Amino acid sequence: MCGRYNLSGRIEFEELIELLEEIRDRTWELPVKTYGEVFPGDCVPVLANNRKMEPSGFAMHWGYTLSGKSDLLINARSETAAEKPLFASGMEGKRCLIPASDYFEWEKRGKEKIRYSIAPTRPGGFYLAGIYRMEQGQPRFVILTREPAENIAFIHNRMPVILPVEAKGDWLNLNYKANEVLDSATTSVTYRKVAGDEQLRLDF
Repeated sequence: MCGRYNLSGRIEFEELIELLEEIRDRTWELPVKTYGEVFPGDCVPVLANNRKMEPSGFAMHWGYTLSGKSDLLINARSETAAEKPLFASGMEGKRCLIPASDYFEWEKRGKEKIRYSIAPTRPGGFYLAGIYRMEQGQPRFVILTREPAENIAFIHNRMPVILPVEAKGDWLNLNYKANEVLDSATTSVTYRKVAGDEQLRLDF
């Protein structure tokens, strides 16, 4: 599961800076969150193919809306997404990459919920694998999840699909089947306990 993630000013890859500049040039009217903790429903920078099938920056809202339900659908199981009518078209032709610096998960210990910040052991920013769809002319995305890395399984039984920078081009290249690219997901992660509900600006 992934219910919140963080966009830190310490994300190091230059591509994010270029992505933000590209979005600002084209979407002045949208309040795009480019720093801090990201919540479901927020509008954030995302990398996806444009109409020429070239990677480009877009502003997208996090979460699909479902008729008759107030809660947003924010995640999709990577193992079965291609088989589900709601997600199949996204896996086939509407893939996206969500830049992040870490993500948050909660361990339930009795009545207590303990918050952790989790990120790959490799320093710097990374990409979460996602898919999107259009709703009333606006793109909305969900984050794909998978079985957790062994060292964080005690926190939660799911984790987001984290793609190494080297695999980002393959995820957006529709000549590759989605499941083939997802096999390259990173499972080497580190975690830190978060005191209270503070926002983090951490170096990993």
